Amino acid sequence: MIPSSFPDSTEIARLTARMLLEIKAVHFNAREPFTLASGLPSPTYIDCRKLISYPRIRSTLMDFLTVTVMRNAGFEAFDNIAGGETAGIPFAAMVAERMALPMTYVRKKPKGYGRNARIEGAMTEGQRVLLVEDLTTDGGSKLSFVDAIRETGATCGHTAVIFYYGIFPETEKTLGDHGVQLHHLCTWWDVLAEAKAQGTFDAETLDGVEAFLNDPRAWQEANKS
Repeated sequence: MIPSSFPDSTEIARLTARMLLEIKAVHFNAREPFTLASGLPSPTYIDCRKLISYPRIRSTLMDFLTVTVMRNAGFEAFDNIAGGETAGIPFAAMVAERMALPMTYVRKKPKGYGRNARIEGAMTEGQRVLLVEDLTTDGGSKLSFVDAIRETGATCGHTAVIFYYGIFPETEKTLGDHGVQLHHLCTWWDVLAEAKAQGTFDAETLDGVEAFLNDPRAWQEANKS
């Protein structure tokens, strides 16, 4: 059951950032950058999968995500909640439970045997589907999931994530051009602000992270190995 009163989006962003910092899902290291899936370096890394191991935090964030979607998209806007394999699956299940809707999940690719399906669970033509994931960087990985949903005859015009990088200007255009609206709880800017407020990292680290956030492409180019 969803409580009837929630903080505004600014406070939700701050509290989400605080929770991610509290469970050490946030990693900053400008001196020895992380390597992203793209192969590019980054002084930031976030592991939203850790959230499933913290019941109070995951419950609060799923309440936040559910109410954010309902506020932005409508209270009766969806018929089915789909999780993206694999990180989105537990969060989709928790959002579906809160919204009292069927839950499905979308494979990254057909499993190669049996029905060779990408959609697991019951999704039918005409259903309005919300795609739930843990995070989005540039939005590109969402498009394959959206296309798989649409191939069933269902529609998918919205995706909801806990964390949105918020530093690549093309992200929302990429999704928007595909007919998808993005909903999120917080960004790297929210995390950086909360980390500064808490003194979670030293000043040099925070300065390095801020330089990356202000111009990520230039930072990555300058720090390629």
